[in-house]
Amino acid sequence: MVDNGRSHSVCLDQPLGEGSDMGPTALELCAMSLVGCYATIFALTAKKMRMPLNGLDITLEAVKTEEEGTITKAKMNITVKADTPQDRIRRAHHLTVKNCPVGVLFEKAGVKIEYNVQTGKQ
Repeated sequence: MVDNGRSHSVCLDQPLGEGSDMGPTALELCAMSLVGCYATIFALTAKKMRMPLNGLDITLEAVKTEEEGTITKAKMNITVKADTPQDRIRRAHHLTVKNCPVGVLFEKAGVKIEYNVQTGKQ
């Protein structure tokens, strides 16, 4: 169990056989944090830009190599549901990548992140 000191805790574990599978592994939590941070910063950025969002769907494909023993590449598929011109969505994405602290941390660690941003049905 890990705690942030603000009354929030997360159970970390290992898959069955190595643990009891009561929660994500620490590395899985890192990947989940990247998605959560991107989503949060994108929503805040969209609000500042007065760009109403109808939804934001994000999936992450992370590649962990045996040689490195950790995540080396990640592909984030982002579907923005908004009735907004593409250039504004691209601007919000650019600002999100620049200001997402977990994404910056991943990039500084040498993780290559590919972003695939598209618009979806409202």
